[in-house]
Amino acid sequence: MPEPSSSARHAVLISGSPSATSRSRALLECAAAILERLGARVTLVDLATLPAAALLGRERDAAVDAALGAASSASLAVIATPVYRATYTGLLKVFFDLMRPDTLRGTVALAIATAASAEHALAIPLGIAPLVASVGAIVAPVGVFATDAEFQDRRPTAALEARLTQAVSDARVLAQALHHSPS
Repeated sequence: MPEPSSSARHAVLISGSPSATSRSRALLECAAAILERLGARVTLVDLATLPAAALLGRERDAAVDAALGAASSASLAVIATPVYRATYTGLLKVFFDLMRPDTLRGTVALAIATAASAEHALAIPLGIAPLVASVGAIVAPVGVFATDAEFQDRRPTAALEARLTQAVSDARVLAQALHHSPS
């Protein structure tokens, strides 16, 4: 079997949370550890640390350009966000607004969302999936939605971590299948 191309080994993890200690960020960090154990090169994009004026498209900034470049060069994008007002954060929206319609063409996108209650579970299929598809991403069939009850001391429970591990592994297999080098 041919080796995966270098892009197949690159994953970008995008944190749409305004807080570095959020539950969605904790899941993203777990996803990063899982991917690193699987041999992927991981780039973390923390949108809360990027300059607001550049995220709003009012000016150019090297850090925002680098974040967009990391997203466009990865075979797998893991996007994590808390759910506010029944959808993803404004940070995530303004970042994706900077992308061309084909920026993530061929990239597998895995959505991770957290919320206080299960009433927000549709945020992945009705919000995040269309957002990433609008820039050409291939939406992983199974995302990870978690409620506050699935965390203990701000860490995911064993059951949630097992769901995350399966979803990350499956998304990576899909990305590798799409990005094999020709033999």
